[in-house]
Amino acid sequence: MPRVPKSKPVPPPPGALLELDLNPLAVESEARERIAVARAALDASDSIGFDDSEAIDAALPDILPLVPIRDNVYFPHMIFPLFVGRDRSVKALEAAMESTSRFIVLAAQKQVTTEDPDAEDIYGIGIAAEVMQLLKMPDNTVRVMLEGARRVRLTEFVQSDPYFLVHVEPIQSVPPVNRTEVEALARTATQQFERLVTEGKNIPPEALVNVLNIADPDHLADTIIPYLALRVDQKQVLLETTPVRDRLEKLSEVLYKEYEILNIQKNIRSRVEKEMGDNQREFILREQLKAIQQELGERGADDHDGDLTEYRAKIEGAGMPTPVQERAFKELDRFDKTPSASPESGVIRNYLDWLVAMPWSTQTEESLEMHEAEAILDEDHYGLEKVKERILEFLAVRKLAGSAVKGPILCFVGPPGVGKTSLGKSVARALGRKFVRVSLGGVRDEAEIRGHRRTYVGAMPGRIIQALKQCGSRNPVFMLDEIDKIGSDFRGDPSSALLEALDPEQNGEFSDHYLEVPFDLSDVMFVTTANLLDPIPPALRDRMEVISFSGYTEAEKLAIAERYLAPKQIGNNGLKPEQIGFESDGLRRLIREYTREAGVRNLEREIGAICRKVARGIASGDTSYRSISPEAVATFLGGRRYHWGVAEERDEVGAATGLVYTETGGDTVSIEVALTRTASGTGDPRLTLTGQLGDVMKESAQAAWTYVRSRLALLGLPEGTSNGWDVHLHVPAGAVPKDGPSAGVTIATALASALSGRAVRKDLAMTGEITLRGKVLPVGGVKEKILAAHRAGILQVILPTENEKDLEDIPANVRQELHFTFASSADEILPLALLPAATVAEPS
Repeated sequence: MPRVPKSKPVPPPPGALLELDLNPLAVESEARERIAVARAALDASDSIGFDDSEAIDAALPDILPLVPIRDNVYFPHMIFPLFVGRDRSVKALEAAMESTSRFIVLAAQKQVTTEDPDAEDIYGIGIAAEVMQLLKMPDNTVRVMLEGARRVRLTEFVQSDPYFLVHVEPIQSVPPVNRTEVEALARTATQQFERLVTEGKNIPPEALVNVLNIADPDHLADTIIPYLALRVDQKQVLLETTPVRDRLEKLSEVLYKEYEILNIQKNIRSRVEKEMGDNQREFILREQLKAIQQELGERGADDHDGDLTEYRAKIEGAGMPTPVQERAFKELDRFDKTPSASPESGVIRNYLDWLVAMPWSTQTEESLEMHEAEAILDEDHYGLEKVKERILEFLAVRKLAGSAVKGPILCFVGPPGVGKTSLGKSVARALGRKFVRVSLGGVRDEAEIRGHRRTYVGAMPGRIIQALKQCGSRNPVFMLDEIDKIGSDFRGDPSSALLEALDPEQNGEFSDHYLEVPFDLSDVMFVTTANLLDPIPPALRDRMEVISFSGYTEAEKLAIAERYLAPKQIGNNGLKPEQIGFESDGLRRLIREYTREAGVRNLEREIGAICRKVARGIASGDTSYRSISPEAVATFLGGRRYHWGVAEERDEVGAATGLVYTETGGDTVSIEVALTRTASGTGDPRLTLTGQLGDVMKESAQAAWTYVRSRLALLGLPEGTSNGWDVHLHVPAGAVPKDGPSAGVTIATALASALSGRAVRKDLAMTGEITLRGKVLPVGGVKEKILAAHRAGILQVILPTENEKDLEDIPANVRQELHFTFASSADEILPLALLPAATVAEPS
């Protein structure tokens, strides 16, 4: 259909580009001339005309495609571009282009965030717009130029796929009853809009030119609204206001509010500019005053000078060493000469605050009573005899040698949950010192230890200096937790930065990058903790005295649970001793069947879980006393979670019991060997290893196999007995990774048993590394392994000869119930481990 001609000028859309002279002065001059001409034309007119849209209504179809608009509301009489990317909207535009009318409906969404709107998500009133031009972009979006034609009401959604199709009816403009009143409202709106444009609102002057050339009040209101910064719901209200008088009245209210906001913004901007000017003026006057005072030999009595006096008194009373005090006074002179408005003044002030706040001469008096310190250590921790002995030795030396002894650097190494961190607090309590803890886990920046240079914005001292300032003492017990978890990257190596702090020969003059003056750390007692010793760099490890924490025995866990954990959890869960009690057998079942750890952290959690369940029953009205027996443990926590290794039920061929050490303590493991004939029955044997073994353990198995093949005569087997057999060695619990050389002698025994057909004693377990010549080398974790053997019902344990010294760490009751054999060669082990056979047959 042909387009309806329009006699009135069409306003450009907001932000549209206009072809004007690029000279700013020329642009402003031309815009002002056009506004003046339009203003004169408006003043000369006698009345405002009213547009007739009957031609548009006649050409408008009843059913049109719909494009939901996400973040804007469009009005009639507008020519505007629209970028469309949603598939349903693109198809609607294509359908409009294929129709004869080329009309489409635009309606706003109620929620901007709705990606795929339904009928209820779209406002019921929009506009019908004519598609003037459509251009498909390379990114599959569509750029379309539209001309708003008529307000329409969406009466019915005909379809939603593949695009919206709606039934519409044009909304007739309500003619005004009093045309004079409408003319007055229109002139008022025009004047308000002109005031916004001329007094600084971010609206181009060309918009005012278009507005001044519009005579139709309906057209006038719809042209002004898009230039205002309104929300979608506010614009929708104006779109749905069909009486011209009401719409102009609401528009006037909006324009008045916009003008008030513009005035407030101008006032705020003026006030800020004035304050900035006042500050600059004050700075200049202060500089002039300082110059005059220097010429007259006088000093000002302002706040700056008051700060100087205060800092001078603090420096003199801080007890600083002489070189540090000289540096502080030098910084104070810089502070005096620096203008207070200068950023450097704040940097110097912050530095002086740190200097005067450091505990240069403040320290706590030590308690050197040996019996009292020993009682405190025993009260807080059960067992850990070696650690307690080392602390008491330090106290004794300190008592005899006085301050001449340098603070030791202790490193507590052990599995999680054995009490390393809590023991540091007990040491501080026993010594009567303050306790400071810094966690180093995940620290990768060297500046975390030694601080940043003052040239950096927001620079601060390192964690060591910060902690000493916080505790207010120069001789605390300083715990560096998780020292084995320090990392390093492009920002430096924090472990290297610790070398100076943790060296008793150097830390008397520890230098922090921020302070730039030495601080004496020799009186600080450093205690570090680690789970593993290997990740600690050798240079740092050499500066520390390593004290190993082994896992707790079952007896120790039971004692800790009875003395500490159970009473603590009973109190923490709001219970009383007369409401719940833990039997020794119940705690022992908790330890054996519901936890598997070297420490007691999970044991405490399980005790707390039982206490919570009892607390729930008491809160529900069950006030009976609960005795936590082994049966009650299963009732509260369900079936057993862990199964420890137990001795074999009978002597078997090709199965030997070994002892292993894991992060949760010791355990027993059965190593199995099976032989199968090759297809040809001849040829060299092939060894297959399964059970998720690590490289070291695989190499140990290869060495054991080579040793056994070289000792066939010792087993009473003819040469070549192993030929023609496939050997399969498996270590159960295949889902658990295993590594290490300590199973070497156990593997050799299992292989020898399978080849000779002689059974391995069921009540015997062993550990030790084996060489190709059959030598047995020492291994670690002996205490945990022996405790696991005792728990499993083993009667005899074979250990490397060099591990005999480790028996002193074994509890006396365990040593008495086990028989120990020490071997330096596997040749000594095989006769003990393998039962004799009346006749030695070929493996079967």
